[in-house]
Amino acid sequence: MTQTQAPPHLDLRKFQDSDVTADGEERASVALTRLETLWFNTGTLCNLECANCYIESSPRNDRLVYLTAAEVAAYLDEIERDQLGTHEIGFTGGEPFMNPEMLDMLEDVLERDFESLVLTNAMRPMMKCADGLLRLREAHGDRLTIRVSIDHYDPALHEMERGERSWAPMIEGLRWLSDCGFRLTAAGRTLWGDEESELRAGFARLFADLGVCIDADDPSQLVIFPEMNPSVDVPEITTGCWDILGQSPADIMCASSRMVVKRKGADSPVVLSCTLLPYDAAFEMGRTLAETWGPVKLNHPHCAQFCVLGGASCSA
Repeated sequence: MTQTQAPPHLDLRKFQDSDVTADGEERASVALTRLETLWFNTGTLCNLECANCYIESSPRNDRLVYLTAAEVAAYLDEIERDQLGTHEIGFTGGEPFMNPEMLDMLEDVLERDFESLVLTNAMRPMMKCADGLLRLREAHGDRLTIRVSIDHYDPALHEMERGERSWAPMIEGLRWLSDCGFRLTAAGRTLWGDEESELRAGFARLFADLGVCIDADDPSQLVIFPEMNPSVDVPEITTGCWDILGQSPADIMCASSRMVVKRKGADSPVVLSCTLLPYDAAFEMGRTLAETWGPVKLNHPHCAQFCVLGGASCSA
């Protein structure tokens, strides 16, 4: 966040120095202890333009261009060559199924015996890939997980975020995934201030009415993400916060994951420390996975809102 972007009530001294907070305390950092999950952003183009999309995906935003299957394969080769022990490969966007090589990338991942998690809005781009997805489901079973974004169990609130006529196609895709036996999860949001127990109860009713096999009480099957609101003044995380909060740096997302993106006009992809900060050059770590093992300084509001205080992880 830059000073020109910050709302006037925010403390502009915060998140300026990667080593020291505005109060002069040592800023917390997180070391990569294991590369459990490698994310690929398949491109920021999306069939929707949500009201509050942290990555600003839309039918026009191509700041992150489509990755190719060959570019993904190069990183999978590096994992295998260097025996990094990576367990899960995640795909996010934009809408991943808009990438014309998505099924090729996914097939490569699964044939190498990785588990894969794909985040999708389950709408027309995914359904256009239905035959290929069924083939992958039959060949690789539950090593493929599809996570559907459902912002709220109330159709009106979901469409308030995702746009008119976005509910019914999503429900059609969700039912298709469930009926076809895919390993299926969902992701909701706290945008409207509901208590988590209320959200889980509402989603449970929705899934029961639809006959969809998702346990809304299981946090691994229904992930509820905290909001990342740039207009909210959030505290900076210092080294002393770990003991105060009863947390460990090893539990934070950047201790076990990285994300690969390709910027528009770039010759090659790069590796970022975090899925949440695709445009911030300060979180770019290099072109190869070998270059990404340095510590990540928690020098962004999202680090506090989503990861440390929010306790969230994109892989959860």
